[in-house]
Amino acid sequence: MLQPHKAVAAADQTTNPGKLSRGIWITLWAVTLVGMVATLCAIAFWAPVELQMGIVQKIFYVHVPSAYAMYLGFFVSAVASAIYLKTHHPRADAWGQAGAEVGVLFCAIVLLTGPLWARKAWGLWWTWDPRLTTTMLAGMVFAAYLALRSLGTTGEVERRFSAGIAIVGILDIPLIHYSVQRWQGQHPQVISKGGGGLDPTMGATLGISMATFTALVALLLWTRARSLAENQSITELTWAVEDLEHEAAHPVQETQ
Repeated sequence: MLQPHKAVAAADQTTNPGKLSRGIWITLWAVTLVGMVATLCAIAFWAPVELQMGIVQKIFYVHVPSAYAMYLGFFVSAVASAIYLKTHHPRADAWGQAGAEVGVLFCAIVLLTGPLWARKAWGLWWTWDPRLTTTMLAGMVFAAYLALRSLGTTGEVERRFSAGIAIVGILDIPLIHYSVQRWQGQHPQVISKGGGGLDPTMGATLGISMATFTALVALLLWTRARSLAENQSITELTWAVEDLEHEAAHPVQETQ
C-alpha cells in the first residue's frame, strides 16, 4: 500500500514542475505559435495554386502533416505502453495514453481532410482505398484503447490490457504507409519515388508545415502526459489520505 508521506512527495514532485520543465513547455508553445503563423502565411500567400485541383489542393499542407502527426502519436503510445508493461511506471502509462489521444485526434483530422481532397480528385467523398481503410482501422484500434481507459476508475488490469491494444495497433502503421505500393490503391503518391513530385515552393511549404506539426505534437504530448501524471498523483494521494483516516478511526489494538 502506498504510504501517505510517499504519496505526498510524489504528488509534490509531479504537480510542481521545475524551471527546466517550465522552460521546455514555454519554448514549445512559442515555437508552435510562430510555426502556425508561418505555416498559414505560406499556405495562403506563398504556395502556388495547383493547376488541376485549384485551391482545394492546399488541403495537402494540412492533410499530410496530420498523417505524420498521427504516426508520431501512435508510435509514442506503443513505445510508452511497452515500457509500462516492463516497468509498471505510472509516467510511462501517462505517456501511452497521451500518445493515443494525440494520435486519434490527428487521425480524425486526416479522415476529415481526406474526403475534402478526394471529392475534387476522384469525384467521391469516400472510397475503400487501402490507405484510407487501414488508416481508419488504426483510428478504431486506438479509439478502443481510449474507450477502455475512459471506463471509470482504471486499475492495473485495464492499464495492461490497453497497453497491449496500443502495441497491436502500431502494427497497422506499416500497412498504412506501404498500402498504396502493395495493393495499388487510388491514393496519390505525390512525395514518394513514384509520385509526380512537388514544385520547390510547394515542397518548402510542406516542410514548414511538417516542422510546425512536429512542435505541435510535442507540445500536446508534453502537456497531456503531465496532466495525466498529475491526476494519477492526486488520486494516489487521495487514497493515501483515506487510508490514514481509516486507520485513525479504527486503530489496531496491540497484542501483549
